[in-house]
Amino acid sequence: MYYIYAVSDSTGRTVEQAARVVLAQYPKIESEVRLFNEVTSFEKIDEIIKLAYETKGLIIHSFVKHKLSEHIWYESRLHNVEVINLLGPVLNRFSNFLKSTPEEKPGLFSRLNRDYFRRIETTEFALKHDDGAYSEGLVDAEIVLLGVSRTFKTPLSIYLAFKGWLVANVPIVLDIPLPEVIYKLPPERIFCLTTNPSILSRLRNVRNEYLQGIAPRYASYEYVKKEIAYSLRLFNSKPEWTKVKVTAKPIEEIATNIINIYRRNMKMNDK
Repeated sequence: MYYIYAVSDSTGRTVEQAARVVLAQYPKIESEVRLFNEVTSFEKIDEIIKLAYETKGLIIHSFVKHKLSEHIWYESRLHNVEVINLLGPVLNRFSNFLKSTPEEKPGLFSRLNRDYFRRIETTEFALKHDDGAYSEGLVDAEIVLLGVSRTFKTPLSIYLAFKGWLVANVPIVLDIPLPEVIYKLPPERIFCLTTNPSILSRLRNVRNEYLQGIAPRYASYEYVKKEIAYSLRLFNSKPEWTKVKVTAKPIEEIATNIINIYRRNMKMNDK
């Protein structure tokens, strides 16, 4: 059973009908639409997000008040719940055409495509802070990935950026210390990527072959073992940092694990 939660700060007829029209295209899929109308408080939104998280449901909303739209966007991202803003793109196109913002809704126009512009921002951030670049900007990262070469730091950063997170990654290189700024960051932001040395050596050998054999030491099992041992010494020096195993796992699974841990850490800090 798939659950779709139609949410509105008004009657909700439009958003509920939209959900049912779309679902009519999937007659073989068992689904249920639940309507929540007259939703005007953050507390009620939080209840709906909790319900959607527990049932792995989808939220579609038609909020026109930007403070409600912004709140459901932020909280759903934190809880890894998929949310669709039904009116946002339509209002945006009308606003562009009419060269005006909706009346009595100050600030709405700049928020309509928040997801889109957020993804641009986070993707640019991930690229700017890839592989240890611009370490001064690490203070602005929500998630910092540490790991030796070929532990999926860059693809993880891009995937998490697409999900709306500000992510940076820093490489671990044998006998080279980490930038001092990392030790000053809140520990719940730091995720240490670990892997099996034999599997990593095989991955690096594939890379070495692609580079026509110019990096044999980089790919050798003995060197990989030393580099991983060095990385573990760095990771263990800060027990508050989170270790994440990436061996034989897809990017989506690793990213979801990181988001869940980050969310749990944030909840603990709020208590």
